[in-house]
Amino acid sequence: MLVLVLSDFHVGKGRFLDDGASNLLEDFEEDERFFEFLDFYSSGTHYFSDVTLVLNGDIFNFIQMDVKGKFHHYHTEEDIISMLDEIIKGHPLFVEALKKFASRPNKHISFVIGNHDLGMVFKGAQARLNKAVGRDINFTHNFDQFGVWVEHGHRFEAINTVPRKQSIILGPEGKEIVNYPWASLFCIYLLPKLKDMRPYIDKVRPLSAYVKWLIFNDIKFAFYLCWAVITYCIRTQFKPYGKYNKNFKISLKQVLNIAIHPTFEKNAQKVLKRRKDLNVVIMGHTHVTEWRKFKDGRLYFNTGTWNEVPSVDAAMHKSVMNLTYVAIDVNEKNHEVKKALLNVWKGKWRPYREEVVANCLI
Repeated sequence: MLVLVLSDFHVGKGRFLDDGASNLLEDFEEDERFFEFLDFYSSGTHYFSDVTLVLNGDIFNFIQMDVKGKFHHYHTEEDIISMLDEIIKGHPLFVEALKKFASRPNKHISFVIGNHDLGMVFKGAQARLNKAVGRDINFTHNFDQFGVWVEHGHRFEAINTVPRKQSIILGPEGKEIVNYPWASLFCIYLLPKLKDMRPYIDKVRPLSAYVKWLIFNDIKFAFYLCWAVITYCIRTQFKPYGKYNKNFKISLKQVLNIAIHPTFEKNAQKVLKRRKDLNVVIMGHTHVTEWRKFKDGRLYFNTGTWNEVPSVDAAMHKSVMNLTYVAIDVNEKNHEVKKALLNVWKGKWRPYREEVVANCLI
């Protein structure tokens, strides 16, 4: 039995807009590789195998998509479904990959909701994706089976989370809207303007290193960036921004956290300390691949991203990309984890490279 975990695809409306122009807000270009990946794990020796695919948050990128040509944060259920339809139209091979995988024996899909695709809390959006895939998907905020805990990880950052029970609030005309956290609202209103000037500004990790790079190599934009962020923080303290969404209230300390992109090792340890029945904790969100084996033999992984991550030395240019994922081998009889692997998908001719092979409780 296998559990496959991937995260942070940031799938948008496609590489090109209706007028043929390049879509600068599209991050995902690996549709063919994703199709090969799912086909490999649902064909051949895996055809009848029990395989669970866990899409661990930020699979869709609703907060960098316009609604009928406008960017706003009053996303109703109808808006999310409309954006989801654009994603399905712009990434037909991506959807076909899920559909083909789901149609084969003993294959299951869980969708862990992240901060970029928070709109998937709407039942109508879930039904729309189920229809496109042809199978019911398990939508959740965390995957908890076989001693494996999977969550996106954004709840550990104040600027990227809201209480789960408050994911939906009443907006204009009494309609339900997504209750986006402050950082998502930043991405909706300010980030598209910044990406128009520096397309890879949101991809460099850590962002703090990029800011230092700007000071020595692009000082003019560094000043503009500081001015834009500060004025935005001040402006969002007043109406109409905070009329329906109270998450615009933000402290300077929380704003500084935007540039840190912390690792989640300590947070994983807290989860494991609280849950003695867990052997593996997996997160995403940071776009930084990492793994740790703790003294008691239990494991933490971060799956990274399937998007390009520029290097600081070439902050305005494309850089390397690893199609990383975690594969958990589970004993079919007792449902205990046998081993966990951090892999890099290489394509159908050389399926994957094992970066880390770790046995639990050794």
